[in-house]
Amino acid sequence: MKITRISVYQVDLPLEHPYWLSGGRLKFEMLDATLIKIETDAGIVGWGEGTPWGHTYLPAHGSGIRAGIALLAPDVIGLDPRSPEGVMRVMDVQLPGHPYVKSAIDVACWDVLGQSAGMPLWQLLGGNEAAKVLVNSSISTGTPEQMLARIQAAADKGYTVHSAKVGGTDVALDIDRIEAISAGLPKDHKVTFDVNRAWQPGVAVQVLNTVKARDWVEQPCQTLEECAHVATRVSNPIMLDECMSDFGDHLRAWSTHACEGVKIKPNRLGGLTKARQARDFGVSVGWQMHVEDVGGSVLADTAALHLAASTPAPNRLASWLCHDHLRIDLARTQGVRNLGGHVVPPSAPGLGVIPDLEVVGDPVAVYT
Repeated sequence: MKITRISVYQVDLPLEHPYWLSGGRLKFEMLDATLIKIETDAGIVGWGEGTPWGHTYLPAHGSGIRAGIALLAPDVIGLDPRSPEGVMRVMDVQLPGHPYVKSAIDVACWDVLGQSAGMPLWQLLGGNEAAKVLVNSSISTGTPEQMLARIQAAADKGYTVHSAKVGGTDVALDIDRIEAISAGLPKDHKVTFDVNRAWQPGVAVQVLNTVKARDWVEQPCQTLEECAHVATRVSNPIMLDECMSDFGDHLRAWSTHACEGVKIKPNRLGGLTKARQARDFGVSVGWQMHVEDVGGSVLADTAALHLAASTPAPNRLASWLCHDHLRIDLARTQGVRNLGGHVVPPSAPGLGVIPDLEVVGDPVAVYT
């Protein structure tokens, strides 16, 4: 089987509400999504998506994905998509780094592999069943009262796990946010306080040694080294996210005792191929993990949730659904959907999502 054509689609994904994180210094209202359709000489079609969370969150942007695909397409066409690892090796030679560019192609190859094998991706990725996966809300930064109201609105949708965005230079306000959320959290609900790298190490130590909460704290500082410094000085378990760009970062985090868990995001790591490697390493060292994507439609969410569902339950924390924050839906009724605070991945062969081309529109580039 050979790849014969790659079609590239660009779609603007407006958020339902403006979204602030990192103490309010970063605001997001629209995501720039890139969808990929891979066609083969066997008639099997695979889909993938790459959607950065804006251009200020990570070293990634939507137009960069499409520019990178233009460079990679001549070397990818003619390869057998049923070997995603082989395709990834070719992409890594032709375009060192830039993992977010490769993610959509990689996911589309996995989709073809699953359809060819007659197996859903959760099974190919190591799962025994279409496991029920908890999903968490994502609570934008605001005043303590605003954030509690957002948590209650999420609870009304069935969410029992929440990611509350804190961080900034106002130590007193962050202490107030954390204390108020801890006191006002609905019974039996859980929360992670996500700083999105906004604290200096001294601020992180001051805040976390003042508050009563001993919940997960995610990415308190900019770098892995700064987070490792904080981890030795606080009682909260530390989750790493933005500083985990490749497998080497995961190895360094483990060797320096920088965290008790990580977020595994296919788009940031380069797709399911490299996300699975990081996930398997996390399982081997006893980490707990949120497996989700950086952003995107139900297509990107579903790819990540296949990997989440195949992760052993003791190592699996809740996952996030970006499409729950969007105004438009690229594949209605398909893929993972919030079912009272959890999702179940599709059991159809492959990814199990085919975008609605009437919503997606015409391709912006086609390579043969």
